[in-house]
Amino acid sequence: MTLDIGFLGYRFMGKAHANALSRLPMFFPDAPETNRSVLIGRDESALSEAAARLGFDRIETDWREALDEVDVFYNLGPNHIHAEPTIAALESNVHVMCEKPLAPEIETARRMQDAARESDAVAATGFNYRYLPALQLAKQLIDAGELGQIYRFKGRCLQDWLSDPEAAWNWRCDANTSGTGVLGDVGSHTIDLARWLVDDIESLSGSLTTQITERPDGDEMRPVTTDDEYSALVTFESGAEGVLEGSRIATGREADNSVEIYGSKGALKFTLRRLNELQVKGVNDRGYQQILVTDPEDPYLDAWWPSGHGLGWEHTFVHENYEFLTAINDGERYRPDFDDGVEVQRVVEAIRDSDRRGERVSLNE
Repeated sequence: MTLDIGFLGYRFMGKAHANALSRLPMFFPDAPETNRSVLIGRDESALSEAAARLGFDRIETDWREALDEVDVFYNLGPNHIHAEPTIAALESNVHVMCEKPLAPEIETARRMQDAARESDAVAATGFNYRYLPALQLAKQLIDAGELGQIYRFKGRCLQDWLSDPEAAWNWRCDANTSGTGVLGDVGSHTIDLARWLVDDIESLSGSLTTQITERPDGDEMRPVTTDDEYSALVTFESGAEGVLEGSRIATGREADNSVEIYGSKGALKFTLRRLNELQVKGVNDRGYQQILVTDPEDPYLDAWWPSGHGLGWEHTFVHENYEFLTAINDGERYRPDFDDGVEVQRVVEAIRDSDRRGERVSLNE
């Protein structure tokens, strides 16, 4: 069976997922066949150009007209347009891949979760960093007990794309469309990795900051109503401690997505800046071993190049789509799903709540 695919959105994430779909037949021939059927957006001229470039059969300016034609719907638009089309798709039993965060706020995310639970369709949240081979290997080592009892997790995602106060205002600066700033945008990735690699978060103390409070938009200045930095001290349900941080004004940092995990028997470190490598310290090692994660026995690497030939960020989407579409084909549960998306959003809301209240909060209240 060939799955007909519809995308809402065609810029950053649209290109990433379209590239992934085009790569699947070459490198994962057992993946379900797909047809990029319809590309959805508002601007017909821009849509037509994007559809030709990304390999879609046709365009549509009303997502309602497209849902009856597709088997799988990818919601790749801004946060404030995630809910309505996604819920409608799930009510029609159309499978959904929705980019993170699920919604601008937790109440809407829960409505999406309810729709997913009531649907026969597979509902996926787009946390692509789970599908880095090095982090897949890290997960295997942790689950095998190689690190022993986990004591501490450190996760950060630092960017500098808005470090210039003269950088233009965009929708991510507006709480009405995005909900949060860097916290929901890239902090959600760090939170998801923390939950996946260690455990659920039990309590936390969080802080949000907006250093640049207005930005130029054409000839006028517009207020920035979202955070541009966040930090959190967290306690996991297992008893492990953690530090999470993120910024989009960290001058000199470009997509610095890193994790460190310390346990009773060992530790590991990973950074996106060297995404084909994992640093591991075993119980008998004096220091860290730098492992090049490119061997055929490493996660997903048997599908790609000879040992030593590294992969890139875009390959996470190939692996993510392979697992998502295979789950659809096999009628199995996919993770991370909307339950995971809501759990991440609960942590986001707890950090916001802690910042407002000026005190530590429990997620089990």
